[in-house]
Amino acid sequence: RFMIKQVEQMCDDRGSTQGQRSSWSSVRDQITNTFVLRLVSCVQLASKLSLHYSRVTSDTALTFLQSIKYSYTKQELLESELAVLNTLQFHINVSTPLAYVELLLEVLGYNGCLLPAKPLHQLCVQLLDLCYLTRETIYDTLLKIAIENSTPSKLQIAKFLTVKEDFMLLAVGVISAGVFILSPGHWEQAVEHLNCITGITPQSILEFSYAVVRRVVGSTTP
Repeated sequence: RFMIKQVEQMCDDRGSTQGQRSSWSSVRDQITNTFVLRLVSCVQLASKLSLHYSRVTSDTALTFLQSIKYSYTKQELLESELAVLNTLQFHINVSTPLAYVELLLEVLGYNGCLLPAKPLHQLCVQLLDLCYLTRETIYDTLLKIAIENSTPSKLQIAKFLTVKEDFMLLAVGVISAGVFILSPGHWEQAVEHLNCITGITPQSILEFSYAVVRRVVGSTTP
């Protein structure tokens, strides 16, 4: 996300000063000079958001840079972090469906829901990939289940947009589908826990997980 923003800004800045947009080769040369430093800064910022006490410190970052033959000071490292933050307008903590999935898996484990944590996490990541690759098909199935009609109206499709933007519902559906595939015996327990944690009804969880599992197995029947 930072790299996209940086390229856009560099093109716009050069365009405003020269009367035309900069060529890609010129922009690329500018990016190359600071690419590794900016990459390390992005890793540092990400670690501060998610790793807390195990975050990548300035000393660790400098040691790494020195090991690959780059010589920077702590001041340059700090300025690089600020450059990344300014480019992103300090909007760095963007929620993703994976973040919801991982949070829910942590809560399930804390609540004593007996699930194979690592295999389930790996499967959920794969199911998220599937949901994005076949997004329209899965949500089309979900819509038809919800309205009990194979030909939804334009109004129904428009109202359904909020469902497609609900990351929590997506996360719950993916986890439910993952448990059903990986450990069917724990599925009802997992649905109960997910219902208690999120407030999403068991019926909604069932419908979403059905849409996902149906896509996995390629079946057209329940």
